Amino acid sequence: MNWLLILIVIGVLVTGGIMFMGVASMSQGGKFDDKNSNKFMQARVVAQFATLILVVLYLYLYT
Repeated sequence: MNWLLILIVIGVLVTGGIMFMGVASMSQGGKFDDKNSNKFMQARVVAQFATLILVVLYLYLYT
Protein backbone atom coordinates (compact mmCIF):
# COMPACT_ATOMS: atom_id res chain seq x y z
CA MET A 1 0.00 0.00 0.00
CA ASN A 2 1.28 3.41 -0.82
CA TRP A 3 0.87 6.57 1.25
CA LEU A 4 -2.01 7.97 -0.81
CA LEU A 5 -4.09 4.83 -0.42
CA ILE A 6 -3.49 4.90 3.34
CA LEU A 7 -4.69 8.53 3.44
CA ILE A 8 -7.81 7.53 1.50
CA VAL A 9 -8.61 4.78 4.00
CA ILE A 10 -8.07 7.19 6.89
CA GLY A 11 -10.33 9.74 5.17
CA VAL A 12 -13.09 7.18 4.72
CA LEU A 13 -12.86 6.18 8.38
CA VAL A 14 -12.88 9.80 9.56
CA THR A 15 -15.87 10.61 7.34
CA GLY A 16 -17.77 7.57 8.60
CA GLY A 17 -16.95 8.41 12.21
CA ILE A 18 -18.14 11.99 11.86
CA MET A 19 -21.31 10.82 10.13
CA PHE A 20 -21.96 8.27 12.88
CA MET A 21 -21.50 10.91 15.60
CA GLY A 22 -23.84 13.29 13.77
CA VAL A 23 -26.56 10.69 13.33
CA ALA A 24 -26.20 9.55 16.94
CA SER A 25 -26.48 13.16 18.08
CA MET A 26 -29.63 13.67 16.01
CA SER A 27 -31.21 10.49 17.31
CA GLN A 28 -30.71 11.58 20.93
CA GLY A 29 -32.02 15.10 20.44
CA GLY A 30 -31.81 17.69 23.20
CA LYS A 31 -29.54 20.68 23.69
CA PHE A 32 -26.40 18.89 22.54
CA ASP A 33 -28.07 18.05 19.24
CA ASP A 34 -29.39 21.58 18.79
CA LYS A 35 -25.91 22.97 19.30
CA ASN A 36 -23.78 20.43 17.41
CA SER A 37 -25.68 18.47 14.76
CA ASN A 38 -25.13 21.08 12.05
CA LYS A 39 -21.42 21.27 12.92
CA PHE A 40 -21.11 17.48 12.61
CA MET A 41 -22.71 17.51 9.17
CA GLN A 42 -20.53 20.41 8.02
CA ALA A 43 -17.44 18.56 9.21
CA ARG A 44 -18.65 15.46 7.36
CA VAL A 45 -18.96 17.41 4.12
CA VAL A 46 -15.42 18.78 4.51
CA ALA A 47 -13.98 15.34 5.30
CA GLN A 48 -15.90 13.76 2.44
CA PHE A 49 -14.67 16.42 0.00
CA ALA A 50 -11.06 15.94 1.12
CA THR A 51 -11.38 12.17 0.72
CA LEU A 52 -12.88 12.61 -2.74
CA ILE A 53 -9.96 14.83 -3.76
CA LEU A 54 -7.56 12.13 -2.56
CA VAL A 55 -9.42 9.48 -4.59
CA VAL A 56 -9.30 11.63 -7.73
CA LEU A 57 -5.58 12.29 -7.17
CA TYR A 58 -4.96 8.56 -6.72
CA LEU A 59 -6.82 7.75 -9.94
CA TYR A 60 -4.94 10.48 -11.80
CA LEU A 61 -1.53 9.31 -10.60
CA TYR A 62 -1.93 5.54 -10.74
CA THR A 63 -4.16 4.78 -13.74
